[in-house]
Amino acid sequence: MKIHEYQAKELFRAAGLAVPDGRYCSTVDEAVAAYDALETELCVVKAQIHAGGRGKAGGVKLVRSQEQAREAAEAILGATLVTHQTGPAGQEVRRLWVEEGSAIACEYYIGIVVDRETQLPVMMASSEGGVEIEKVAAETPELILKASYSPDDGLAEEDAARLAAGIGIPEELIGDAVSFLTGLARLFTEKDCSLAEINPLVTTEEGRVIALDAKINFDSNGLFRQEGLADLRDLDEEDPKEIEASKFDLNYIALDGSIGCMVNGAGLAMASMDVIQLHGGSPANFLDVGGGATKENVTAAFRILLSDEKVKAVLVNIFGGIMKCDVIASGIVAAVQEVDLGVPLVVRLEGTNVKAGRQILADSGLPIESAASLDEAAQKACAALGAGGAA
Repeated sequence: MKIHEYQAKELFRAAGLAVPDGRYCSTVDEAVAAYDALETELCVVKAQIHAGGRGKAGGVKLVRSQEQAREAAEAILGATLVTHQTGPAGQEVRRLWVEEGSAIACEYYIGIVVDRETQLPVMMASSEGGVEIEKVAAETPELILKASYSPDDGLAEEDAARLAAGIGIPEELIGDAVSFLTGLARLFTEKDCSLAEINPLVTTEEGRVIALDAKINFDSNGLFRQEGLADLRDLDEEDPKEIEASKFDLNYIALDGSIGCMVNGAGLAMASMDVIQLHGGSPANFLDVGGGATKENVTAAFRILLSDEKVKAVLVNIFGGIMKCDVIASGIVAAVQEVDLGVPLVVRLEGTNVKAGRQILADSGLPIESAASLDEAAQKACAALGAGGAA
């Protein structure tokens, strides 16, 4: 689950991490009032969307008067920002954060993720603050320093000091930086985060260490023990199909292709998408129905797939382990009878009760193309797509 910058900064503030003073706004008048309330000449009007690259897209503006604050808010609110993280459709701006300006001395990058190899959180630090970390990693990886730590023990002060000194934080501010970095590591663990990122963390001319930006993602599996965090979810920032999928315990991510995929298991879903690409097609989504899908789940999955106008064919690839192929076949038949399919459907079943499942599909009288292997299924889906003249 993602949250906005202003929400992340409130969590930072509550954890004792320094952030600039600011005000949340949803209207132009509120932005003007926020400028007045901050009582400083220089302020920053910032678009609040779940994507990076806002500044380059015109979503961050410096203002030095009421009039400029109004003009900036009018320009940003309601605008559609297209960044490297939004995709070509962009994201509409519905919220603003008006923040006091800072006298920046130097900018740095700080981020925490979970390292899958060590199965530990790892803090990354770089002197290249304000630059996309992906670019730094690709062009100058030696400028990224790392320190893993135990969730139980937290980030060691000596590791925090090594990172701070290594990225060039002035010696007189190392103590403040160590407190900030260890506090951020503690917050990451306590709030079940999957990502915590500050780009940039800055030192100021007044000698402070503060987070000029803030990005936090949470592990949704841990929300049940995080009181109040689920309330921070902004459904306006999410794909309606993904929201609908979550209601049926379906894992759905929209992509840009034209072949809808319904698969059980993340690994099988990734393999299915790879084989589709191998045969010249492109997946329209990642949809994992999990190991215990019912007819209702399968029907919901079909509805979600077909609600995407880009979908010109559907590939179902199910391996029946816990999930039985005859149950899935019955769900597919029920779904096709209930929804307006309108596109070619290829189904590959394998595993428990596969013969019964294939027989159910064959006896249904519905336009369902069966396949014995994933490779055959992908070939048929791609061929059907070409025959259908999909755009």
